[in-house]
Amino acid sequence: MFVHTLFWRCGAAAALLVLGACSALSPSVTAPPSFYVLESPASVAPASMPAVAPTLIINPTHAAAGFGSARIIYVREAHRLDYFAHSEWVDPPARMLTPLLVSAIEGAGAFRAVVATPSAAAADLRLDTEIVRLQHEFQSRPSRVRFTLRVDLVDDKTRRVVARREFDASVAAASDDAYGGVVAANRAVQTTLKELAAFVAATVRGGSESK
Repeated sequence: MFVHTLFWRCGAAAALLVLGACSALSPSVTAPPSFYVLESPASVAPASMPAVAPTLIINPTHAAAGFGSARIIYVREAHRLDYFAHSEWVDPPARMLTPLLVSAIEGAGAFRAVVATPSAAAADLRLDTEIVRLQHEFQSRPSRVRFTLRVDLVDDKTRRVVARREFDASVAAASDDAYGGVVAANRAVQTTLKELAAFVAATVRGGSESK
């Protein structure tokens, strides 16, 4: 009886060791990542176009160091960028922004055509943009998303910078998670697009009136 009990206990212990080894070797199950997009605000009818309107070509948006990937960035302390573990943009924000720029500036009605490169179209003006930052900041409550975009409007024939501006939008997040940040990021981007479209249109119309 004692021998039988000893064998049973040894067998149970060995089984537990085998199960423990298997669980240690098997990969841990993690939730699949969630993917998010930057979207354009509701389209509006273009404003009235001047009799002689220039053509604008928009170069692909660049991103400052650290902001060129599809990872969603948050900041808890100065000079340090962190990333949400299971949430990403479907594409780097710089890539998503370019078509949104085209749509927003078309709606301003200041140009005969607005096209994104690469394009065979000849242009009077060129728009260069750079995302300086797009980050969910947790240094204050409520947390906020900050979006900064640097813009150069360039005469495409003379390569002269016609106008330069840096737009900065900060929007409170409804929740301190990736989704709350994504919603705030979209609001910040949409606010910036409206301001940018108005700025570019005013610059072009002002230049036309002065000629």
